[in-house]
Amino acid sequence: MSTGSMCFQDWLLACVNNVETALEKALPGANEVPLELHEAMRYATLGGGKRIRATLVYAAGRAALQQGVAIDSYSHALDKAAAAVELIHAYSLVHDDLPCMDNDVLRRGQPTVHVRFGEATAMLAGDALQPLAFAELAQMPVAPALVVQAVQVLGRVAGSLGMVGGQAIDLASVNQTLTLDQLQFMHRLKTGALIEGSVLLGAIVTGATSETRRALETYGSAIGLAFQIVDDILDVTVDTEGLGKTAGKDAEENKPTYVSIMGLEESRDFARKLYEVAIEAIKPLGDSAVRLKELADFIIHRSY
Repeated sequence: MSTGSMCFQDWLLACVNNVETALEKALPGANEVPLELHEAMRYATLGGGKRIRATLVYAAGRAALQQGVAIDSYSHALDKAAAAVELIHAYSLVHDDLPCMDNDVLRRGQPTVHVRFGEATAMLAGDALQPLAFAELAQMPVAPALVVQAVQVLGRVAGSLGMVGGQAIDLASVNQTLTLDQLQFMHRLKTGALIEGSVLLGAIVTGATSETRRALETYGSAIGLAFQIVDDILDVTVDTEGLGKTAGKDAEENKPTYVSIMGLEESRDFARKLYEVAIEAIKPLGDSAVRLKELADFIIHRSY
């Protein structure tokens, strides 16, 4: 995907189109048995979302590329890695929306999977999307040692020491008072881990040096937490139609958020400080990290 000369919006659209194509290829066809399960998997995954995690894979892959090496030689592997993180993200949303979790009825502007297909099918669709992500990583045309590293990273950030662990803490925190440190720990797992993992997957695919990987880890950690803070801000400043999901749900369910603990303006200030940390981390990477800079701008200033 030779997109270096594109403006940011065109590059973003190209990334979205690329990962959408990769997901279409990865998912079972709607006419394959069991029909309803495969329809639910496709409904949960295709044609929606900002694809931020996928674009971070592509951007980090470009930033980590060794000088003189063409990005096109890694395009297929990056597509697989980008599809993998989006499959994990899609599964997590399906399960998060279930009545036993967040009990939400709207996602990406349409009925959630359990509303459309029933709770059992929704649970199974999420169950099936998760292993499919690792199957995509296993097919990356890179050195076997890099495939193993990628599988280890995605397994860690998606599991109990990452996204799932953060969700468990979130559920246990309803009607509880958390300190800011406790809230940050929860969201570094629940939201930040998969975002940082997306950055690391791009770096792994294109063979990042240890120095570059450390810079990208710092970037991913900072921008992952900033992403959640912006989500908390949008939850109280944008309506349901604008968000594509139920607005104000965290406050309604008395869940601790950055806004409830810090206030709106302090939350905005904290997000900006994390943005600055992220940008400072990738400065040594120079022009190769321009897409990561643009994505950080997009994450901080988004309105949905």
